[in-house]
Amino acid sequence: MREARFVSGSIGSAPLTLDLTPRERVALHCTSDREATIAALLACGVVKASSGLVLIDDFDPRVQSVACKRVAAFVPHQPFALDEREFAHYLEYRAALWDIEPRRARARAQRLRSTLAGMHETLAYPLIAALIGMPELVVLDRPLAIHARLVLAAVGDVALLSTHTDAASAHCFAPDPLRVLRATTA
Repeated sequence: MREARFVSGSIGSAPLTLDLTPRERVALHCTSDREATIAALLACGVVKASSGLVLIDDFDPRVQSVACKRVAAFVPHQPFALDEREFAHYLEYRAALWDIEPRRARARAQRLRSTLAGMHETLAYPLIAALIGMPELVVLDRPLAIHARLVLAAVGDVALLSTHTDAASAHCFAPDPLRVLRATTA
């Protein structure tokens, strides 16, 4: 990201510049929950920058949004309120997005569910859905401490960006090292 900013009506963000390298783990401390969520959404291409530049593995989300979604996975702060059947449909959607045979996606989801044993479904489902495509980048929007620790066990050697508003929250990733950055307001 280079001076990336998102503006929509009265909602906006400060310009953000951020570089991630493969297998890097970064905690981005933001000034508010809104800034943290906007930074996370920009970082994985869910929302498009109003100004500045965002590239996800050399893809511009403004013109190559599907390619960006195949590289970056987003794990929202709010848990999913899906039942088992709805989650199965969501997995099919994610599998189609990543061009994965549905049977293989379900098998990967089962393995991830085993890795995340003990995590409630509402927390596990977004993580499983994000990881079935084996993304190169996982973006966590203000994760809970248990979510953060378990994601490290599941993501392997991918880049990880986690947005936070609490300075102590980066420590929930310990003992894995995180590069800590601070987002500044304009």
